[in-house]
Amino acid sequence: MSKSKETFNKKDKEKKRLKKKQEKQEKMQERKANAEKGKPFEEMLAYVDENGNLSSTPPDPKRKKVFNHEDMNTGVPLRVEEEVEREGIVDFFNEAKGYGFIKDAVTKQSVFVHVNQLSEPIKENDRVSFQTERGPKGMNAVQVKKLK
Repeated sequence: MSKSKETFNKKDKEKKRLKKKQEKQEKMQERKANAEKGKPFEEMLAYVDENGNLSSTPPDPKRKKVFNHEDMNTGVPLRVEEEVEREGIVDFFNEAKGYGFIKDAVTKQSVFVHVNQLSEPIKENDRVSFQTERGPKGMNAVQVKKLK
């Protein structure tokens, strides 16, 4: 007598595979039997009520709210720089290259200044008044005036 070429494990795997196939066929038959084809378009629609919930009834036009999309915030609000006159001392200024830095008297931060933003020539250790604006690399001093 010879032994069977199929082991118990193989037989068990084959039974599971056939069982899954049969379950799949049964589910498919059930879906076909319960399919609701040919529903009218109105029955397929879903509506959103005033609270944002889905419903099968259309919303009441009397309760409609007008919404301005520009009022909606979708991100971090931009920080608006105030046009405040600041004072500071010229920390460094290169006349040959036309730029320098002003140390703000209040925040003690260095602010870049370009010769095009000067109303009169400045040099190091001069007291100046200025306004700031955001540039590509940081804050820039604009409308720089020398204080007496």
